[in-house]
Amino acid sequence: MPRGPRPRALKVPRQLHRSLRLLVRRSRAPHAVVQRARIVLLARRGLLATEIALMVGWTPRAVRKWKARFEATPDIDVLEDRERSGRPPEVPLAVRCQLVRIACERPDGKPAAFRDIWTYKALGNALHARTGYRLSVSEIGRILRFSDLRPHHVQQWLHTEDPAFLSKATRLCSLYLKPPKDAVVVCVDEKPLQVLERRYPAHVAASDGTVRFEYEYKRHGTQALLAAFNIRTGKVFARVVPHRSADALVAFMDELARQYPGKEVYVVWDNLNTHYDGPGLRWRRFNARQGRRFHFVFTPIHASWMNQVEVWFSILHRRVIKYGDFKSAAAQKVRIEGFAAHWNRYESHPFRWTWRAESAQNRSAAAA
Repeated sequence: MPRGPRPRALKVPRQLHRSLRLLVRRSRAPHAVVQRARIVLLARRGLLATEIALMVGWTPRAVRKWKARFEATPDIDVLEDRERSGRPPEVPLAVRCQLVRIACERPDGKPAAFRDIWTYKALGNALHARTGYRLSVSEIGRILRFSDLRPHHVQQWLHTEDPAFLSKATRLCSLYLKPPKDAVVVCVDEKPLQVLERRYPAHVAASDGTVRFEYEYKRHGTQALLAAFNIRTGKVFARVVPHRSADALVAFMDELARQYPGKEVYVVWDNLNTHYDGPGLRWRRFNARQGRRFHFVFTPIHASWMNQVEVWFSILHRRVIKYGDFKSAAAQKVRIEGFAAHWNRYESHPFRWTWRAESAQNRSAAAA
């Protein structure tokens, strides 16, 4: 029997005690972290280090170490392993920064003449010419991936020169994140459609299920999709019309208004010409018919990606339109409106909006 005074119990705040008990019961938590949490909980009961060591299968020295570490910093994160220093880097920080700088430049000068995009090898040559350091292709890739840079990829983007970008974006984000109580927020837009029929049917390989589509196709005209996405429920109200016109859009909005009788409705859409009044004051007259309960919110110029219905358009395109085979405009209409009905019944969900207007929280704001 151990002699002497019993050790004092380790003080653990009540909220932290609950978190430790939950951590101990987690089946997928790291075993070492669970054992450290058990040590803290047992020390809270005033047990000796030798007694705790027998119960958890560790040495008394290890028990004292984690008990002292938690007592110095009573936080659940202190139970994680500390970062180790590891092997000192062989590539100086200045060289890494120079590599990132080169990757962010246009490769249109020496020693990369007649080159429009960077490759890792070309970056290595340019870095060697400027600094005298020769890095392997794999090391260049690791450095750039750490900085989330892919200079060999080219993306299209459209610069917005809207002087009111920040105020419009802030209002839009506020509407998405904190929509008005008892009001409906819908994102409305149009999507042009081509009716394409494959000249020959798709072929599915029996060996591995690979699908091959015929390259040639027949054209059967065009039409347009009008859609409204409810940001609270994820429901979509969609109609395929023969032509994109102001009259078709007004008729669509009248039908949309009947979906939300008596509700205040906030409409988010872009700066398309049909979204403005025009000579006939179409939207003033529309709002008067609907009891002035509609509020129109415009995305910044050239920033229609802030319209959430574009996300649903992307899902529709990948699953229905991209590889679709439509023998007529009517067949395409049935397929698209059928997918909208399927979405509303089985898959509808709101999209999690993470973009923020503050440049400190989102680097895209600086590019915009």
